[in-house]
Amino acid sequence: MRCSVPTGRYRAQREVGKRPKGAGLSLHTAVRAARATLHGVSSERNPTPETTDAPTARPRRLTYAAALCALEALALLAGGLGMLVLGLTGDADRQQAVTGGITVLLLALLPLLATRGLLLRRSWSRGPAVITQLMALPVAYSLLHADGVAVPAGIALAVVAVGALVLLVNPATTRALGIRGPGRASEGEQR
Repeated sequence: MRCSVPTGRYRAQREVGKRPKGAGLSLHTAVRAARATLHGVSSERNPTPETTDAPTARPRRLTYAAALCALEALALLAGGLGMLVLGLTGDADRQQAVTGGITVLLLALLPLLATRGLLLRRSWSRGPAVITQLMALPVAYSLLHADGVAVPAGIALAVVAVGALVLLVNPATTRALGIRGPGRASEGEQR
């Protein structure tokens, strides 16, 4: 497999010939820049590409998916704090309520992390977001088979989970996160 890097693409390569002699470049730096130019690589730690594409706007579907993850995180935080308060005040089995409350609070970190990643358009964030939705579906199912107030809560949770899943697997969301499908990893290199 042959790999070629275009020369003159990075800032250090463009600026090597532009600086007058004695313009603050040490001999070591000048040698490194010359070698970088000859080998087609940059001597900078963080090379800046010549073509800077303006960042595209975040798709609304991605924002809506992040909002649904944030909603689930807030619901988990409220439920965890409620269980913790019940356990500490002694209205329920103390050890079980405190353990359950701490567990639910820790589980709330997953959708919070996913929300932050989705808003920042990080490709890794779709995984925690999808996992959160898949964990919410059995909970919604069990709430639907309960009595009283739990049934509407189960319906709401099922609607949010399915809606977020649909938004997360949408092609626009996938493109915005920079996720390529199987067999498409080399697609950008061929063009």
